Amino acid sequence: MQSFAELILARADDDRTFLLFEDQRWSYREYVQACIARARWLLDRRHVGPFHIGVLLDNVPEYPMLLGAAALAGATIVGINPTRRGAQLERDIGHADCQLLITEDRHLSDLEGVTLPMAPERRVLIESGTWEASLRPYQGRPAPPVVIDPKAPHTLIFTSGTTGDPKAAICSQARLLAIATIAKDMPAIALGPDDVTYEVMPFFHSNAIQVGWATTLAAGAALALRRKFSASGFLPDIRRYGCTYMNYVGKPLSYILATPEKPDDADNPLRRCFGNEATPQDIERFQRRFGCTVTDNYGSTEGGVSTIRTPDTPPNALGVGLPGTVVLNPQTGEECPRARFDEHGRLLNADEAIGEIANTQTAANFEGYWNNPEANDERTRQGIYWTGDLGYRDGKGFFYFAGRNYDWLRVDGENFAAAPVEAVLARHPDIVLAAVYAVPNAIVGDDVMAAVLLRDGAEFDDAPFRAFLGSQKDFGTKWTPRYVRVARQFPVTPTNKIIKRHLRAELWECGDPVWRRRDDGSYRLMTAADVERIRQDFAARDRGAVLELERSRA
Repeated sequence: MQSFAELILARADDDRTFLLFEDQRWSYREYVQACIARARWLLDRRHVGPFHIGVLLDNVPEYPMLLGAAALAGATIVGINPTRRGAQLERDIGHADCQLLITEDRHLSDLEGVTLPMAPERRVLIESGTWEASLRPYQGRPAPPVVIDPKAPHTLIFTSGTTGDPKAAICSQARLLAIATIAKDMPAIALGPDDVTYEVMPFFHSNAIQVGWATTLAAGAALALRRKFSASGFLPDIRRYGCTYMNYVGKPLSYILATPEKPDDADNPLRRCFGNEATPQDIERFQRRFGCTVTDNYGSTEGGVSTIRTPDTPPNALGVGLPGTVVLNPQTGEECPRARFDEHGRLLNADEAIGEIANTQTAANFEGYWNNPEANDERTRQGIYWTGDLGYRDGKGFFYFAGRNYDWLRVDGENFAAAPVEAVLARHPDIVLAAVYAVPNAIVGDDVMAAVLLRDGAEFDDAPFRAFLGSQKDFGTKWTPRYVRVARQFPVTPTNKIIKRHLRAELWECGDPVWRRRDDGSYRLMTAADVERIRQDFAARDRGAVLELERSRA
């Protein structure tokens, strides 16, 4: 079994450009030498215990150098999410058993008040002269004589944390090599030595590592880094570095499309984009505007499930699943009936068709979460790999995404998922992003609440909004939002995934304007008096529940 380290060392005599960052360039030869120096540095500082290296950096050249160094040293890179703070950050670093922490000046404030598990001298700043000086004795040395176990963890990749504490998913060198080797030849990516990858997704996420850095290296292509994603910086960067391929996750396409359009936007070298979570509308608009192809893929960080888009995949579908991919009822473990649609594409049997996307053949391939046996057991129950994602499958075998397993809503006795509602709202010409979630109804069940981010200059207008919803033939009768929050910005992860638990916790009592649907169907901007009346309604409901409980006990 081959290790990823072997792939890196095979580039040691290659003088073609590999890494680009701002005005700096490194050849493959220089990159490999940088990885070797850092690998030897890490080995000389290894302590007893898991060889885990915490990395708290933006997308700077040190990050892919440390990823390569870990492969050569047999170490494990733990990508630390810079948006985590205080106790959360302390928990992540301690949970992953990091024995070194490599960071930069701009993240020092993030670490204030955080109790770290390693001694101060084992916290390294890459801008310091000490860092460069400490690497100097290792420069020009051969690769360290380390026997690499291909099955050992190369990275611990924290899940997005949209639902709770992130879990540290293990990715071995063998799995990383398999992903990169397959991905570089996929038609949607098709990387070769003349290509340049545009990498703006954060390196603590699987997308940047697996279909960015690793795939680019496997193809012998070049990797252009930007410290952080910028919608306005996208096109200038693509032209500056000659980027032909971009990977993405979350909603960056939406943000790029929200920038002012120019007649020459399609005059650029970009040819292929590959990622996940873009809407069909954004995919079509992005392809037309920038003259490239966009392939939106579904897959889990843990590697248990993925789908492939075929030419006949319906616009709203994920594609066809790999062998063993099914939609199961999580309570019974039985496969859900296939989805049925009316002539307008509206799902008719959501109650029975929507279940959890799973795979009956890949549980043994799941490499696990670090130090989290409960999560491991939850992910691979009954010999089945469970994604935690809701979905359904049509009669032709195409899979559809319906949201996370907390994205169920129950309105007037009808169950439905959030993702199809969001897909309709995203068609509105003034809506850049939409998030749909359940909020409590004062009598029973849920109400639908939608948070929307509008394009620059647009305002929420009651009558046109209702007319738009009424014109969407596939819009469910119970889907109409009771509340519409016009957000100034969304709480998002660094990969632009919306953190719905924050939105749900704030309800309608937030700093953004919220419109409430009245009995006649029209929307009115909520006032402080409206909020107080809702509070009284819930208080009355709670008092009634207490009285009913006391009567039942009497």
